[in-house]
Parts: sequence; C-alpha cells; structure tokens
Amino acid sequence: MHDMLEPAPGAPRDASTVVLLRDDRQHGLEVFLMKRSGLSDAFGEAYVFPGGKLDAHDSSPAALQALDVPASTLTAHLGEPALSSQVAAGLFVAALRELFEEAGVLLAAGDARPASLQATDWQHWLATPGSVLQASALLPWSRWITPRMAALSKKRFDTRFFLALAPVDQEASHDNFETTASIWLPPKEALLRYYRGDIELAPPQIMSLAHLARYRHAAEALQAARQQPPPCICPENFSENGETILCYPGDPQHSVPTRALPGPTRLTIRDRRFMPANGIESLWS
Repeated sequence: MHDMLEPAPGAPRDASTVVLLRDDRQHGLEVFLMKRSGLSDAFGEAYVFPGGKLDAHDSSPAALQALDVPASTLTAHLGEPALSSQVAAGLFVAALRELFEEAGVLLAAGDARPASLQATDWQHWLATPGSVLQASALLPWSRWITPRMAALSKKRFDTRFFLALAPVDQEASHDNFETTASIWLPPKEALLRYYRGDIELAPPQIMSLAHLARYRHAAEALQAARQQPPPCICPENFSENGETILCYPGDPQHSVPTRALPGPTRLTIRDRRFMPANGIESLWS
C-alpha cells in the first residue's frame, strides 16, 4: 500500500462545507448527504456534505454587505485570529452559496428573498437591494486540512465545516450535475451503510458522522458547536505492517498530542476504504 501515500502539491485551498441537520420524528437527528459525480477526483461517487472552494466574489463588498452579522466579527467565530475579516466572512458566504448552488437551500431573510429558488441566479440575487444572507444560521464546527502526504487525493483543502438547521419551508436536493443523488440519514445509519459497502465516504465525513452520532437531536449538536471553538484537524499518515493508517490529533503517532474529536484516533486504509481498528461501532461508542 506504499502507493497510497503521495505528495499533494501546493498550499491547501480555502473551502467551506455545510453539515445540514434536521430532526425526524422516528429517527431523531438526520444529516443531509449528496453523492458526488463519478467524474470527480479520487472520491468521486462518495457521499459528502454540500460545499466547495472559496471564490473571489465570496469576499466581494456586495457579498459581505449582505451578511446579517458584521463581517468584522466572523474571524472570532471561526477561532482563527490570524485570518483576515474579509477571508473569514468570505468563508461564510462560500458556505451559504455552496449550500444554495448544490442543495437548493437558501439561508436568507428579508423582502428580497426569491419566490422561486430554482429560477434564481446567485450573483443576480445578491445584487438585489434588500438581500440578506443569514451567516447567523451557520455555526462553525470544525476545520479540516488535507495532509501534505495525502491518501488517495492529490488536492489539498483547508475546509471549514459549519452546522446549520435545515429550513422547514425548503427541501434540500442534489443538482444532477456535481451531485447525482441525495439522502437524509441518521449518522449511525450512514456509517453502517458505508461499512456494508452500500455507500462511499471520505475520512472527514466518516469522522464527522461519528461525532454527530453522539447526539440524539439537532439542537444538541448545535448547542455543542456554540460551546467550543472549532478544532483544527490535519490528519497524518504513516505505514505500519504493510498498511497505510490515517491518524488524528491525540493519537500516539500524531504530532498534536491533544485530542480533537471523540472516538477512534485512527483509520486504516484497506482496499481503498477507511476503517477503525475495533469495528464500526467504535466510531460512536
């Protein structure tokens, strides 16, 4: 498996991801997942959360002025004091834009909210007087940085994960372009489907679902996000007994001794899949 570890060139690109939550009467907390197009990179056809790269126009004056909270306060919300307020606010805008473009969910307020989301162009709507983007609906939750020696993927990203409650008057769905299917699942069920081989997941989604599996309702997860700064997670890879292993902060092999996430601190790559050493239940027990 030595070929699993390959240098990922360049600095990681800023990106945003939205973990959309809702409560189901029967199953409790559910998470929205979208199946990526098979034309994507190494994780093509994996189920992911809506998200994507930070674009230049995400930090434009028009975008920042549309936010319902001052852009100058959002660096503190992310817990990244070295980040400029313009980039920090742009990451919130990117999260809101990607959620709209990929899942058809618009977190917005005011009289300028469009009547038909399907017929709405993001940039045109943003330029409409009275448009209000609800950055306040996004709760920073975690930060994932692709390691320099990446497993499977040759692209590097610095992705901020946000939690958001799904609006009751909107229906999230895939766009049939970048994503080809979508589903709401309880976190444990999503992990069990991955374990059975029914769906594919990338490591950040696996560990994020494992974290969410500890909550019964969306309100509990949102409250937890409010009470602590987002942990920064940069996995580190190493080889052991002929296998490639991803480890996370707090693992004896990781350079950061303080644990960042609950559950196992490593995943082993077997047949291009990522598994905890002590069985799938160890992800949430």
